[in-house]
Amino acid sequence: MTGSIGRLALVAIAGLLGCLSGRLQAHQRDTGQMRLYFIAADDVNWDYAPWGPNVTGSPTPEGGLEDESARPQRRYLKAVYHEYTDGTFKQRKGRRSDQEYLGVLGPLIRAEVGDTVKVVFKNNTKIFCTLHPHGLEYDKASEGALYDDGTSGNDKKDDAIPPGGTYTYLWTVPERAGPGPGDSSSVLWMYHSHFVESREINTGLIGPIIVTARGSAKPDGSPKDVDREFVTAFAVFDETESWYFESNAGNRKYAPNLRFTDPAFRNLHLLYSINGFVDGNLPKLTMKKGERVRWYLFANGNEDDVHTPHWHGQTAMVEHMRTDMVHLEPMMMMVADMIPDNIGTWLFHCHVNEHIKGGMQGLFTVTP
Repeated sequence: MTGSIGRLALVAIAGLLGCLSGRLQAHQRDTGQMRLYFIAADDVNWDYAPWGPNVTGSPTPEGGLEDESARPQRRYLKAVYHEYTDGTFKQRKGRRSDQEYLGVLGPLIRAEVGDTVKVVFKNNTKIFCTLHPHGLEYDKASEGALYDDGTSGNDKKDDAIPPGGTYTYLWTVPERAGPGPGDSSSVLWMYHSHFVESREINTGLIGPIIVTARGSAKPDGSPKDVDREFVTAFAVFDETESWYFESNAGNRKYAPNLRFTDPAFRNLHLLYSINGFVDGNLPKLTMKKGERVRWYLFANGNEDDVHTPHWHGQTAMVEHMRTDMVHLEPMMMMVADMIPDNIGTWLFHCHVNEHIKGGMQGLFTVTP
């Protein structure tokens, strides 16, 4: 009898602790900031190589592309997320000069554990699209993904925003969305369109989210213990899977004799990019010797998106191990911490052979 009473007492205490924990988490969320973003999906004419071929100066394989008609296409109509100043969506918010390297990626969304992220979204494109976050907490009305989940009515309005439509997504940032026991003070998530996911991502609708640990963020949400951050997406964009493929394929200047169904045609429209730049066109990443530099790296979702980003001249700490190379699989996200100690301009590239040949490389510079 005594044992039964003891067990009942333990159950009651556990329930009370669970209730208190839930109230504490709710209170912690309530005391966080509201991070408000106005983001639109816009059609853009994107140039993967605005400065031309082979900006890094790396040798290219013999028997290259002397025939101009066989050179890969580099300009495509894409859909890209942009940040705006307010809900009228009349004035686009310009990027800071030190964030131009983000390229085709959507605006960087920041939050601290305990915050709430509110995104007022407008679809300025000709396709249906959404915003779907990884890692953050959301209810069915803010998931931004279309599938048979048994919901209806208001819970389905977020699943497919029509051309010209607007919608407000609300995401919270609980402890499980922030750094874990083995993480640094901030972690990387991503957001992307999830109506027909593969098509929208290949069209260009993808962006980064950085979540900083509670009490570890500056007012703008960036981590206090980091001097400089870089977000790099190693992404193979398959333009034959873009919603705008037919428009883009209308340009038959490149390989005009190939059929659309020919595998060689698809290969010409695989863009091996870092942040949507190929052939070293990624704006040069600059840092100072001795700075605390945090790299956030992630991959696209195509079968070709298995990457091994490699830094020349430096090493980094990844999952408490020292390395100069990171392994990424499709839609995988990683964080690497570096204190650069070797002054100079260095190569930064994927070590997969086909990706090197395809132009998945850039440069970074360490100054005194």
